[in-house]
Amino acid sequence: MAGSALEQVAPADGELAGRLRKSMAAVEARLRDAAADSPDSLIVQAAGYLLDAGGKRWRPLLVLLGAEFGDPETAEVSDAAVAVELIHAASLHHDDVMDDAPLRHGVPSAQVRWNNKIAILVGDHLFARGATVSLELGEAARRAQAHAFERLVRGQVREVAGPRRGEDPVDHHLEVVRDKSASLIALAVRLGGMCAGADAAAVRALGEYGEALGVAFQLSDDIIDIVSEADRAGKAPGADLRAGVPTLPVLLALRGAGDGAAGRLREILGAGAVPGAVPDDGPHAEALRLLRASPALELARAEVARYAGEARAAARRLPERAARDVLESLCDLVTGRSA
Repeated sequence: MAGSALEQVAPADGELAGRLRKSMAAVEARLRDAAADSPDSLIVQAAGYLLDAGGKRWRPLLVLLGAEFGDPETAEVSDAAVAVELIHAASLHHDDVMDDAPLRHGVPSAQVRWNNKIAILVGDHLFARGATVSLELGEAARRAQAHAFERLVRGQVREVAGPRRGEDPVDHHLEVVRDKSASLIALAVRLGGMCAGADAAAVRALGEYGEALGVAFQLSDDIIDIVSEADRAGKAPGADLRAGVPTLPVLLALRGAGDGAAGRLREILGAGAVPGAVPDDGPHAEALRLLRASPALELARAEVARYAGEARAAARRLPERAARDVLESLCDLVTGRSA
């Protein structure tokens, strides 16, 4: 899935496409300025490092699409788009430290380029810059952002802590995905509507759309980690499997009754509630083969389709306009990317 988010969406409506191109260019320029707003040269260099490496910019685009259900020219819309992407960039710095990830956007991650301490502190800087940009938003928007930030942290903590005693690992994973990943997607599209003055019903539908789409998107990433043969977005095939990061296909395969692969996978991944890391090439390759042949893969795809369907249903409660067509098309894109 090469190209920016806007290139992948490619709105059929020329007026909408032009407005989005102009707004995304403005957001991109403001991102650099906001991230680099520091008297310390190291902070300036490190804060701009991953932003300069790229990223598809889904979250600011979703802010702009949500704003189409109000007045998209409202100044606060651009502030919201910049703030949400800064929060996302901050979370990536922290994620890469926690996952010991070697790459991000196809370049060495910040913790590899510098060290863990610098990566964490630069992530904190980006969170602070996002909060500063948000000062221009209304109280309701700032409250929504704070709640999403709280959910993001809660999801990260729950992922690190693992399932509680007696908790189903699959249910635990879905809760983590909702908080850690979907919360920011939901915030983005909802914040766009709020800042643009969309009515309450539209803002509610946008939030429900973003929540469901965010879960579907992350679960499709879970599947891509297993099925991809080529490097995507700077992430090698089976990277989560190698690092012991739980994903839906793995968790479904491990609990599979009557599936002969489940027993062997437990031998490779360990018998705990969550999978262990598989750093060695031989067991890693075997685990990938077993997972690709497992019924769990189709079960995971069905979950992606279910959440994408929920997102589509929410989008159809929105007023009929070109942006709604784009939001609906994203449901197809998400299901198709892991097919």
